[in-house]
Amino acid sequence: MSPPVRLQPSARLLNAIQALGGSFRGEVGISVRDIDEGWTVAWGGDTPRPQQSVSKFWVAIAVMDAVDQGRLSLSDPITVRRSDLTVFHQPIRAQIGADGYRTTIGNLLSCAMTRSDNTCNDVLLWKVGGPEAIRRMLKTKGIEGVTFGPGERLLQARTAGLEWKPEWAGGSGFLQARAAMNQETRRRALERYLADPYDGASANGVTLGIALLAQGKLLSARSTDSLVTLMHASKTGPLRLKSGLQPGWTLAHKTGTGQELGSLSTGYNDVGLLRGPDGHRYAVAVMIASTREPIPVRMRLMGDVSRAIIASTD
Repeated sequence: MSPPVRLQPSARLLNAIQALGGSFRGEVGISVRDIDEGWTVAWGGDTPRPQQSVSKFWVAIAVMDAVDQGRLSLSDPITVRRSDLTVFHQPIRAQIGADGYRTTIGNLLSCAMTRSDNTCNDVLLWKVGGPEAIRRMLKTKGIEGVTFGPGERLLQARTAGLEWKPEWAGGSGFLQARAAMNQETRRRALERYLADPYDGASANGVTLGIALLAQGKLLSARSTDSLVTLMHASKTGPLRLKSGLQPGWTLAHKTGTGQELGSLSTGYNDVGLLRGPDGHRYAVAVMIASTREPIPVRMRLMGDVSRAIIASTD
């Protein structure tokens, strides 16, 4: 006999999420959406917060949507050049020689989703039509509560209070310019970003997108499976949401990590598709907009959200 369908979360989970959100010292949004039963429990779930690399998830959907429509193939060749380089984490940088690096759309997508490579993601972003194309996709697919920023280079420069220069491709010039800035100028720029993030999304909006993907409402079955498989293979954030998993539970996820200024950390996120041993599915998002708590405390919060979901099924 199948277990009864609940129309609302258990009191145990509701109390746990409220306690976790309320006790965390920082600005945080938490959303747990039961994909199979339809209910959602959240803390600060409707407030836009910085996505950072969580936004790679939307680029990946746009890429796979283009594959479904026959406009792209994962085997299509593409050359990444030094002028395509961005900032911060970009492992592909070591592969790019004077004549560029020839690879495929599929390889770029894998690197963007499993290693959170900023350059791979930005190349894909412009391949599918740039930020406006992602925004149109979000609207067309009915993913509410999610916006999309201007691309990695402009986003990170504006967050720091700078205007991007093409000669900064690769990141070192940007880092030098940022290090030379007046700290008060950087602080004001970061406060503007946090007050109205250029790449803002609510935790509830993110879990809506994850749920629609899992339900097969965004992509073909084949593309859905391909994208979820990549998210299962993610190598980033193993001690965030994943730290709370129990035997038989799996997580397909995407992390995001923003800039820091002194002790203030911004955009520390993990979102994903949590599946229980019985196949029951939950879309989960923990989005820390800003905090002065150390990394272990942030990771503990995320693991505690996973543990709360799992404990509520006992």
